[in-house]
Amino acid sequence: MAHFAGLDVSVKETSVCVVDDAGTVLCERKVESEPDDIAILLESVGADYVRVGIEAGPLSQWLVGALVEAGLPMVCVETRHMKALLKAQQINKSDPNDARGIAQMMRVGLFKPVQVKTLTAQQHRMLLTSRKLVQRKLMDIECDLRGTLRNFGLKVGPISPGHYDARIRDLVENFPTLAAIVEPLLSVRRVMREQLAVLHKMVLDTVRHDPVCRRLMTVPGVGPLVALTYRASVDQPHRFVHSREVGAHIGLTPRRHQSGEIDYNGGVSKCGDAMLRTVLYEAAQSMLCHSQKWSWLKAWAVRVAQRRGMRRATVALARRIAVILHRMWVDGTDFRWSNDAVVAPVI
Repeated sequence: MAHFAGLDVSVKETSVCVVDDAGTVLCERKVESEPDDIAILLESVGADYVRVGIEAGPLSQWLVGALVEAGLPMVCVETRHMKALLKAQQINKSDPNDARGIAQMMRVGLFKPVQVKTLTAQQHRMLLTSRKLVQRKLMDIECDLRGTLRNFGLKVGPISPGHYDARIRDLVENFPTLAAIVEPLLSVRRVMREQLAVLHKMVLDTVRHDPVCRRLMTVPGVGPLVALTYRASVDQPHRFVHSREVGAHIGLTPRRHQSGEIDYNGGVSKCGDAMLRTVLYEAAQSMLCHSQKWSWLKAWAVRVAQRRGMRRATVALARRIAVILHRMWVDGTDFRWSNDAVVAPVI
């Protein structure tokens, strides 16, 4: 008899529901959120599992990887799709009800699976987010010092990062109380700058030894951060049948609303990976505004800017860069600066 299971995961406990192919509930229990405990419970109920569903979340990548190694057919379901279906199925929300709803979704096939990142992609992602976190907190400290000292008439003004500490100390030299308050913040800032340099060097070393990232960096405007972010987000390029699907995956395609006689396109959907969308937009800006070398891609973006404006051209260029990067990755080719005898990817 075929079995289907649903897992509703929390930090401490996981609600497990197992149903047969007729929808009859065979088991409903709670176990600790550990792969071994979940696998033992599922194996005690039955061995013929067709699908075991789990909602995408903080623990899902770890649990899916461990349970797949245990021989279970895991399916990770997209969060918004899961929420909409569970809301339609039940009135009262609870962990057992959610697990039962997930199990029934696995039985009837009403689910939208998501790609589970590889361990390498997760490590790259953690490196990028950690670097971004330290950089953001460093900027918060600098901006807070500028704002609070301005209340006392002390204006920091434009200053390079290397001379920031000396400038602050000069301003508070005649204010002993302010100097005592500022000194710990400057110490924290110094440590954060040192650790930010360490994390940034790790990013550069990772990109330097990664042939995919080096190939992606042949595109103008694409630097180490953009290349590594793209590699960590896409992870497995062959999961996209067509390169143009990458633009929709990261939220750089327009929304559409059509109902009856109403039919219009809105702004970009902004779905998917916000970090990747941001760095691609920055890469497009860099190509349009800072790159001195012309290419067929920049010429195309300039023509779009003349017709539709710089902002829309930047978004369109970011989407096209995403498409081109994917095609380069799949084909194993570098960026072609001229489009002679080359058909550009269709967006």
